Amino acid sequence: MVILAMMGSVKSRGISVLLLTLFLYLVDTYTYSDGCEECSLKKNGPFSRERPVYQCSGCCFSRAYPTPLRAMKTMANPKNITSEAKCCVAKHSYETEVRGIPVRNHTECHCSTCYFHKV
Repeated sequence: MVILAMMGSVKSRGISVLLLTLFLYLVDTYTYSDGCEECSLKKNGPFSRERPVYQCSGCCFSRAYPTPLRAMKTMANPKNITSEAKCCVAKHSYETEVRGIPVRNHTECHCSTCYFHKV
């Protein structure tokens, strides 16, 4: 009877470890499942048929900092914190032609100030 109780205990520990591992895997997967990967070069499928064309893609964190007093005086509604959006942009690129269409082939990416936003 004692052996059966020990076997049940070992099985329940094994199941607990398995469930904990599965839970941690799901939590880790969920944190990266929003489709927002690190800023890096990605191969552009439609333009890469003849030769590879790479373009920057991914996410960057925005920066927040205290609003300078000089700027705060000019604001209609002053706020203490100012944020600056960062976008994944090409550090270096060159123009190439793919089937008669001029395309920028990026060679290096970095996070920099966004100059326009998608609506």
